[in-house]
Amino acid sequence: MLRRDSKIRVQVDPWLDGALFAIGLWLAHSIRSNWRITWPVHYRPEIIAPFADYFWLFLMVIPMAMLVLEAQGFYKRPIFAPRREKAWQLAKSCFICTIGLVLLIYLRRQEKARGVMLLFGLCSFGLVWLKEELVRWGRQSLLGRAHYSKRIVLVGGRSETRSLRSDMESSHPELQVVGEFDVNQTSTEQLVAFLHEHSVNGVILSARHTIFGRIEKAIQACELEGIEAWLVADFFQTRISQTDMDDFCGRPMLIFHSGPQMGAWAGLVKQMIDCFGSIALLTVLGPLLMLPIAILVKLSSPGPVLFRQKRAGLSGKPFMMYKFRSMVTNAEQLKHEIASLNEMSGPVFKVTNDPRVTWLGRWLRKFSVDELPQLFNVLIGDMSLVGPRPLPVDEVNRFDDMAHRRRLSVKPGLTCLWQVSGRNEVADFKEWVRLDLEYIDHWSLWLDFKILWLTVPVVLLGRGAR
Repeated sequence: MLRRDSKIRVQVDPWLDGALFAIGLWLAHSIRSNWRITWPVHYRPEIIAPFADYFWLFLMVIPMAMLVLEAQGFYKRPIFAPRREKAWQLAKSCFICTIGLVLLIYLRRQEKARGVMLLFGLCSFGLVWLKEELVRWGRQSLLGRAHYSKRIVLVGGRSETRSLRSDMESSHPELQVVGEFDVNQTSTEQLVAFLHEHSVNGVILSARHTIFGRIEKAIQACELEGIEAWLVADFFQTRISQTDMDDFCGRPMLIFHSGPQMGAWAGLVKQMIDCFGSIALLTVLGPLLMLPIAILVKLSSPGPVLFRQKRAGLSGKPFMMYKFRSMVTNAEQLKHEIASLNEMSGPVFKVTNDPRVTWLGRWLRKFSVDELPQLFNVLIGDMSLVGPRPLPVDEVNRFDDMAHRRRLSVKPGLTCLWQVSGRNEVADFKEWVRLDLEYIDHWSLWLDFKILWLTVPVVLLGRGAR
């Protein structure tokens, strides 16, 4: 029933949308090639290369668009979701794809018309939006209603069926509820008779306040009738966790997870960004910045160039984190002597004018360049470019609220919401954790790009570092 429609949409729509993005690139090139602009005398007009020079982009844009739309949750929303939700997801996807093509052109050191790239985003938005509106119109037409309309019976407690019916009316108007049964007060024979009388296509069952034996009998009755039965899997009320269905050893499994809602494609894209992003940054910053800093650290004070410390990674697994040394060599031994200067509440230790920091270390910390060796941690998979900052293992072991451990449900990162929200202004560890959990609960590739973008001015201006 709903699953077949959803599978068709998930399997066909991404390829269709990818093709529309590719057509959008061709259309943008055609419009720009035939759009003659009168430029000022002193301005050299753009030279529009033939479309053959854009063909490699034409091939790249299809998988890129499919991945970005999937990451934005474009295929998870109901067909009749509010148009503003669809427009926002599509606009973000078009923007990310446009930036992606610009970066690809830059990496290949090719010059392409800026107007083509701008028109590409607009044309792609228009084509996909038109397709979505045609699909919406088709589903609402007489022919569409005749094809997709289903006659549904709701079975369960009165409060559950009433709530479910209300949700269905707004998100699935093609489903017609022809009856509601309180399974605790209705026999299986009465349900079967109703199915026969009203030519029912499907039964949706809610078992939250129902004896499971009665639900099992109702499902077995639907089996004999050849009618699909859908069991609403909300038996247990959780405060944070989301639920997913999966298969394990041939058994259907309900999965409760309170980590980020990271789909397979979105997770793969994040890993690719971490891998290629760390390689690119190490290639550029290694000889230009990291090597000179290493020499300065070695010459400025006795001790090793790198500071190594066990930090808590994904699920609390310890890993060795690397930083440029910014303190004296016996800093850990001196920590207990300045414990009274701690300015951060909770188990973490933060001091604005830490006497253990060297003169060079203050500059390194101000512009966060002491964190650059952590790009190696990102490259080997212990960290991500964006995620909650990793804490020392001993500080994690001192968490007085076990709910704080949920920040360990994702890989730690080089930058996070806490860092771009004014690090000097966050003096309460609970506020720090709140920002980390806000990132986890609202994770998206778009949010990662936003945090990376906001990190640049924070680092360059040296705002909020300690």
